[in-house]
Amino acid sequence: MSDGPSQLTARVQIRTASDADVELIFALIRALAEYERAPDEVTGSPEQLRHWLFGSEPAAEALIAEVDGVPAGFALFHGTFSTWECEPGIWLEDLFVLPEHRRAGVGQALLARVARITLERGRTRLGWTALDWNQPALAFYRKLGATVLEEWTNHRLSGAALALVAAAGSAD
Repeated sequence: MSDGPSQLTARVQIRTASDADVELIFALIRALAEYERAPDEVTGSPEQLRHWLFGSEPAAEALIAEVDGVPAGFALFHGTFSTWECEPGIWLEDLFVLPEHRRAGVGQALLARVARITLERGRTRLGWTALDWNQPALAFYRKLGATVLEEWTNHRLSGAALALVAAAGSAD
């Protein structure tokens, strides 16, 4: 992935995030949490974000969208692996565009860049989730031709439940 900006239109540019963008990315994560009606669920910190995006063993990558040089949104993604296809993919953890920049092609430009990265790296799929009430996002993804995996239900273990399950297997 190139480090310089990629001109998409005269107004929208997508660039690879750098360590200097951590505070911006964290602010965008907080704005996304507000939009998704879950502001209290942001428990991480900019320092944690810096470690996992730009530390010695990065766990994810980020892109920054700018409109006329002004930050407009971001995409954060990481690798996955399909056991059925025996091929790696990319998981789009977050794609967020600030309200004042929506409907200007920013979201499509971010998704297009992640899709190109997916193909450039020889990955076979790009996946993500969207909240069932977020009709603008769902309509956007349908328009792009994304498949809704209605037969799949997401699950998560975290906190005390994760620790309990891990402890149950500690006799291994």
